[in-house]
Amino acid sequence: RPDRAAVLGAQTPLGRAGSADEVSQTIVWLLSDAASYVTGALLDVTGGR
Repeated sequence: RPDRAAVLGAQTPLGRAGSADEVSQTIVWLLSDAASYVTGALLDVTGGR
């Protein structure tokens, strides 16, 4: 369904689907020195869902 992202996104607390850029920024941060002290964490990039 072409509208699947919009339908599911509307059900999140942020009211929209996340973008690939938002997810990739999280991955880039995890790979960076800024996250060097982060261990064993689960980061949900879900728009609050």
